[in-house]
Amino acid sequence: MKHNVLRFLYIGFVCCVVSCTGDKVYDRYNHTPIMGWEKVDTLKFEVPKFSQRGRYSTNLGLRIDNHYPFMNLTLIVEQTVYPGARTHVDTLHCSLVDEKGGMKGQGVGSYQYHFRVSEMNLKANDSLHICVRHDMKREIMPGISDVGIEISRLY
Repeated sequence: MKHNVLRFLYIGFVCCVVSCTGDKVYDRYNHTPIMGWEKVDTLKFEVPKFSQRGRYSTNLGLRIDNHYPFMNLTLIVEQTVYPGARTHVDTLHCSLVDEKGGMKGQGVGSYQYHFRVSEMNLKANDSLHICVRHDMKREIMPGISDVGIEISRLY
């Protein structure tokens, strides 16, 4: 009887963990230099081969702190699908502050943001090479600590 209860609890735990992650297939963050993210510093993400064909959503995660001096951030996200080297480039205009001057992100002192980049159809065994860089007039952007890419299978 005790063995069955433990088995039931284990199966429930596994189901909860799986349901919490949904269909997320990739989730990685890269750190930016503490003194500021330079315009020439491109962050790179190597997404391994997909096991299933389907429609996938690419989202960008952003972590900033109170040292970030602007209300917005413009990012260039370049996704290259291999094999075939098809490239898709998106420009994200990330609004970080609401109309009252409050931070839109979640957190206190350090804020987490999520922005939709794109959706695309991918085949089994396709992989992605993703590059992210800022496109601000200022060469060095202080206050950005991490930039991440999350990819989820939609169907």
